[in-house]
This record gives sequence, C-alpha cells and structure tokens, in this order.
Amino acid sequence: MEHVDHILIVDDDREIRELVGNYLKKNGLRTTVVAEGRQMRAFLETTKVDLIVLDIMMPGDDGLMLCRELRAGKHKATPVLMLTARNDETDRIIGLEMGADDYLVKPFAARELLARINAVLRRTRMLPPNLIVTESGRLLGFGRWRLDTSARHLLDEDGTMVALSGAEYRLLRVFVDHPQRVLSRDQLLNLTQGRDADLFDRSIDLLVSRLRQRLLDDAREPAYIKTVRSEGYVFSLPVEILGDSV
Repeated sequence: MEHVDHILIVDDDREIRELVGNYLKKNGLRTTVVAEGRQMRAFLETTKVDLIVLDIMMPGDDGLMLCRELRAGKHKATPVLMLTARNDETDRIIGLEMGADDYLVKPFAARELLARINAVLRRTRMLPPNLIVTESGRLLGFGRWRLDTSARHLLDEDGTMVALSGAEYRLLRVFVDHPQRVLSRDQLLNLTQGRDADLFDRSIDLLVSRLRQRLLDDAREPAYIKTVRSEGYVFSLPVEILGDSV
C-alpha cells in the first residue's frame, strides 16, 4: 500500500485548523487537527506523523515551547513547520534555533503551505545517508572538548559545561559526526535547519561564528572549524568516541 503522509496541525484558531486540514486532504495528505499542546502530546503518544504544523502564538504552552519539547524527546526527528502571526525575524530565528525545519508567516496562502510541507518532507528524505546524524548517545572527544550527545552538553577539559543553543548543538553535532570532511553551506543548512538557501540563510555563517566562540576558536586562525574558500567548512580535528553517554 502506498504511504500517505500524515500531517498533524496544532493551532488554537478553529477556522485555520479546518481550512488547512481540508485543503491538505484535498491534495492527497492525511491530516489530524488539534487545538493545543496537551492534545498534541496525547495524539503523539499513540500515532506517528510525518510532519507537524505548529502555531507559535497559542495560549498556555506556545509553539516555541512545544517545539523545544519535541526536539528533546522521542519525536526529535519529526519535521516541524512553524506558523507565526508576526513578520518578525527574531521570532523566525528563535523558532529555527528551537529546532523548527521551516516557518511561514500568517496570513498565508494554503498553496504555499502545501509547497513548504512537501519541500520539508522531500529534503528530510533526500539527505545523503552518509550525512545523516546518528542518534545514539555517545561521549565524543576532540581537542580540549567533550560532547555528550545524550544530554547535549559541551564540556571543557575541566568538566565545566558550556551552554549551547539548539542550533549551535545541531551544527556541532553535524561537524563531529563528519570530521575532516568539507561540508557546503547548503548541506549544513539542510542538516541543521532543513531549509533551502536564501538571503536570510547566510545566517549559517553567523552560526559558525557563534560556535567558534563557544569553542574558543580563533576566527583568524581556527583550530576546529576551518573555512574552505568557495566550498564551505571543515571540522579539522579527529573525533574520538570516549564511550556511551550516561
């Protein structure tokens, strides 16, 4: 039997839920609609979905909080497309840092939402197998640093924890899973944010800069993340598996 993608829509606006749900159904997708986070959690306990459309502005647990919760739990690999009522770049950046794969500003055309859903699903499934980040909990060592991939902690040589944002962790995880290999900006963008490159997404360079600061890496002569002109970036140190995460 051919697989039909199942989309979960989480939005407190009943009209939007019904309009979006009906439009996606007419275009060959299976849909379920819920009004808030509690209903989302209950549904996901029993049913696997292929993508979640998640509104940011909701009473109670907002979309950012729910996205962060999804990324920290067993649904970490489920793509999330966030809806925001404000055309605010800060909201979009925070949403991506929380782990969203794409975003769309209200009001939007249903056709554009469908196109973005299909694009996110396509990108998620077309990532080359040798670039898929592993999920096992490991303690990884490189230079003066250790990365606990279960707790998502970066530790220095004295055991002091260095805080990482969600986007910083995902970028570091991609690098340490593929050390000494040149990765293009498009590859890094897909693996960390799941989005096609556009002018806004030159922020991958800003994210690399922030991660270098966390690693105390001199941007003029970096030891960890080196820039490869016209190609991208390479994590230049070998990475050692020190053991399983506790």
